[in-house]
Amino acid sequence: MRLEGKSAVITGGARGIGLAIARAFVREGAAVAIADVNREGAEAAAADLKAQGGRAVPIAVDVADPASVSAMVGFAIDAFGRIDILVNNAGVGGKTPFLETSLEEWNKIISINLTGAFLVAQAIAREMARTGGGKIVNIASLSGQRGGHGRAAYGAAKAGLELLTKVMAVELSPYSINVNNIAPGAIETEMAKYAHDEATRAAYNYLIPMNRYGTPEEIADAAVFLCSDESRYVQGHTLNVDGGFRAAGLMFGPGKAVPSR
Repeated sequence: MRLEGKSAVITGGARGIGLAIARAFVREGAAVAIADVNREGAEAAAADLKAQGGRAVPIAVDVADPASVSAMVGFAIDAFGRIDILVNNAGVGGKTPFLETSLEEWNKIISINLTGAFLVAQAIAREMARTGGGKIVNIASLSGQRGGHGRAAYGAAKAGLELLTKVMAVELSPYSINVNNIAPGAIETEMAKYAHDEATRAAYNYLIPMNRYGTPEEIADAAVFLCSDESRYVQGHTLNVDGGFRAAGLMFGPGKAVPSR
């Protein structure tokens, strides 16, 4: 019960990594607001958590819309009295090659993944500063740390989020607000099951020392740590949860041999 008595807002909480984090937070004693652009999904996720004995409320939100974000914050405060934890998880993917990326796609990905995270974090950090502090975790990405095919917009947004986290950590420290990143690698979400073909999976598995995709629950466990008192002196840090992807260089051994031509 490491989060007992805490209240959390999780954007993009209706499925995937966000829902896994919500389940872990409820398990650790927190009340959670499932904030998602998909109202029905948020309602279903909250109902499932309540059926398991948790305290959860659904909130429909468009993180790229300041008015929608303001309404979300007000709803969460009305429900819980305060906000102790924010997990900025809402985002959209993209894998269009650089030369083919349209301005429309670029703007959409940046507006949700970076501007949306900024709007939500700023609105909630103002409340945290007023009520004595809190924890903010931004879900960044390995794609924001390394060049990857088709990651022009998505990678730029996540790289910006990682730097934004550092600035937030510096400026929000006097308000007792810890701000950190989690950078997932390849994670076995429903989206990955749909979007990753055999060639993509083979490429990822070749580059991951642990030779497998991660699970949403493994990201959730990292989020619990960063939102608990155990991380009280962790500030401005990016925690890669990627099976060793970023750390790896040249690899040999089982499963790492390049097929001969």
